[in-house]
Amino acid sequence: KNMRWVLRQALEAEEYEVVEAADGKEALSSIAEQEPDIVILDHKMPAPDGMEVLRRIRAKGYRFPVIMLTAHGNVQTAVEAMKAGATEYLTKPFSPLALFTLVRSLLPEATLWPQT
Repeated sequence: KNMRWVLRQALEAEEYEVVEAADGKEALSSIAEQEPDIVILDHKMPAPDGMEVLRRIRAKGYRFPVIMLTAHGNVQTAVEAMKAGATEYLTKPFSPLALFTLVRSLLPEATLWPQT
């Protein structure tokens, strides 16, 4: 909850529109309703976890960029996320500047990808 609040405040301060979800089920529902330009997932979010949400959205054909966040970063987890379709992977703690730079670099690409 605290991480979502911090991310929302930081991204909205940069004039991004933010929709947040408390768990994987809510995230999947919001993604289907909102058709986002980019998704930021937490690897260990409540059920289903971020990896499962990532697998489901890729299985449904969504092509928008996905940034996977984790507090438990290691090479194996990063490789698993990238193989499942994550565009980028950030390990907590990370700087807001690192996230903004990543979001800015991915959003122009997102407008070119067709939504399903």
